[in-house]
Amino acid sequence: MVKNDITKLITDKGARIGVIGLGYVGLPLLVEFARNGFESIGFEVDEWKASEINDGRSYIGDVPESTVRELAEAGKLRATIEFEHLKNCDAIIICVPTPLRKTKEPDVSYILAAAEEIKNNLRRGQLIVLESTTYPGTTDEVLLPMFEETGLKLDTDFLLAFSPERVDPGNPQFQTHNIPKVVGGCTDASTEVAAHLYSQIVANVHSVSSARVAEAAKLLENTFRAVNIGMANEMARLCYTLGIDTWEVISAAATKPFGFMPFYPGPGIGGHCIPLDPHYLSWKARQHGFDSRFIGLAEEVNSRMPDHVVQLISDGLNDAEKSLKASRVLLLGVAYKRDINDVRESPALSIIDRLRAKGARVSYHDPFVSEVRFDDAHTESTGDPLQSIALTDEELRASDCIVIVTDHSGINYHRVTELAPLIVDTRNALNGELRRESRARIIRL
Repeated sequence: MVKNDITKLITDKGARIGVIGLGYVGLPLLVEFARNGFESIGFEVDEWKASEINDGRSYIGDVPESTVRELAEAGKLRATIEFEHLKNCDAIIICVPTPLRKTKEPDVSYILAAAEEIKNNLRRGQLIVLESTTYPGTTDEVLLPMFEETGLKLDTDFLLAFSPERVDPGNPQFQTHNIPKVVGGCTDASTEVAAHLYSQIVANVHSVSSARVAEAAKLLENTFRAVNIGMANEMARLCYTLGIDTWEVISAAATKPFGFMPFYPGPGIGGHCIPLDPHYLSWKARQHGFDSRFIGLAEEVNSRMPDHVVQLISDGLNDAEKSLKASRVLLLGVAYKRDINDVRESPALSIIDRLRAKGARVSYHDPFVSEVRFDDAHTESTGDPLQSIALTDEELRASDCIVIVTDHSGINYHRVTELAPLIVDTRNALNGELRRESRARIIRL
């Protein structure tokens, strides 16, 4: 049986592992398999990424360059742009992006492109696992028919499963090896072998009854966060209207030892998962005539936060008898979260768009992001690119308003509060002491 053949290869560390897509998900996963003794090969359409890996260099902050170099020199890790080598892999894991179209509908074109390459090189004795976040049914409704068009059959010739990625870029506490892995196959045999594969690199593997359950679990995880962040954002707007400190309210509520979990407001939600995944779930719901109103409302609230931030800036400038038009606004941070270089879906891009549209003179400082561009086909952002500027005393003094969009830990916020005339803090980066000693007027979300 193909199940027994693949299981034995995995147990003996003789299975060759292929990972398609070497980004924030794929590269750490590939490195983890290589570290655990498997011959691992990454597949990329980006020739530069493949060359970096083969030369022993890492372009992902969570993957130490020394580890990549050591594994590459040992012959355990390599990358290629030649997808015909998929035929040599015993387990193939798909880790490609799943963005949204401008219509907010799922874009699974990257999954389909990866699946087409696998289909062209499919042979008996392979396990395929999809990790890319997608709507329930993708694995067995889309991928399975594609692979069986080759004449090969599930369970008899190959196995197919889904295991959602759970990467948190920049989090030193939770990385690939210690984040529990959910696995659901198209059949029991697929589930069992996929779970066995991941058990070689992950301490805790949780098997579920089907690929659809695993797909839905991933969407629930991030929709849960999106909905609760939406509640926190709506509370922040209400507290601003009432003249109440949002952060103090949350801090007080969080003292309750049961029945409450603190979520915090922000300038909007960013990253590849939380802004997108609820749309995959609500889109699938619509296909079955179900109106997921709660999810839609949360998305509506979260998407309005950049407008709220611009309103706070405008209100602050107005109090100083200044117009937003022609004012110099300096954003601190454009990455979607602290201490990383990822700007995917970052609310900073939307804030910049809105400020530019109102005539503000916008600049930014981010120690992790040297340039931001506004030509992504999947976003509504437009305009000329911007480069990060040095955070000099002169820039701080010359700015009419400083906006803390991303609370990077390396920024000297004390100096910011000493020199800036007006600060809009969307992340609660300025603690009580900094606020008390500040010479600037501070507006908090």
